[in-house]
Amino acid sequence: MTKRAKIFLNYIVGPLLFIWLSWAIYKQIQAQTDLEQSWQTILNALNGSNKWMIGLVILLMLVNWGIEARKWQIQVKGIEQLSLLYAFKSILAGQAMGFTTINRIGEPLARAAFLKDGNRIRGAVLSIVGSMAQIIVTFVLGAAALIYMRWNILDGEHQLEGLSIFWLDALIYVIGMGILLFTLAYFKLAGLIQLVERIPFVRKYQFFLEKLEEFHWNELLRLLSLSLVRYLVFLLQYYLLLQVFDIHVFWLDAFAMVGVMLTLLAIIPTTALAELGIRGKMSLLVLGLISTNSLGIIATAAGIWLINLILPAIAGTLFILGVRIFRNK
Repeated sequence: MTKRAKIFLNYIVGPLLFIWLSWAIYKQIQAQTDLEQSWQTILNALNGSNKWMIGLVILLMLVNWGIEARKWQIQVKGIEQLSLLYAFKSILAGQAMGFTTINRIGEPLARAAFLKDGNRIRGAVLSIVGSMAQIIVTFVLGAAALIYMRWNILDGEHQLEGLSIFWLDALIYVIGMGILLFTLAYFKLAGLIQLVERIPFVRKYQFFLEKLEEFHWNELLRLLSLSLVRYLVFLLQYYLLLQVFDIHVFWLDAFAMVGVMLTLLAIIPTTALAELGIRGKMSLLVLGLISTNSLGIIATAAGIWLINLILPAIAGTLFILGVRIFRNK
């Protein structure tokens, strides 16, 4: 590729991505049917006595993505050393791209775009480890939340719509088996990669996979610990917004129901995670078991959606402006 072509790509890709992502995010927001009513409820809450809680939720959003940035540092340290601030920028850029692509396939690609030229594909592959850690935490605590709901929430008057006790028990068993298999694969990642590399087609590209074999068990545990803290931060955010919108329930019930909701959202296609309508309906389905304040539940879902997804995605589009496809001269 000529030098002129590289210069052209370097200075045109970032702005084009910025324009596309900004438009896509705008269309996502515009398409949400419950957003206007929820936004008015949020504005009213900003003038209430609990408005400090909304500020705390925003601060926790920074903590949330900061933890993810630290995870990204650990994942790629075998190929490149990143400052926490630079890792944070790449995480937000990944959030912007993941928000607007099918099954969030753009998220690891956008993160990896901030790495050096020769490390980008390997960086995208290494992101698998962090995703696995978060999935394990989500399903372990989700299974515990489902069991809690099964024995402490559901009764003759409170039933989860569309899921009988029989199928709920089946879901818990399936998730339990999935946790065992996924955890085994996570801690035996080196052996699994070596097995996969025996496939002739994969062997051609083993250079991109070899760094996956170098994760030590203490690094894997650190990623799991950070994923756990991130999950708990999210639970706290949700609980604070429930208080803001006058949903006063026992904290353990709230944590369990949010855990159930996160589990169900993780099972359905990930594109639905970016849709407020799906989040709102899921929140009503699950949190409706412990509260009749439907408007407050919808406003809570909208608040989480705006703070944890939209604000980081908007910031991420700005960082994408600085993406350079070719950095080496």
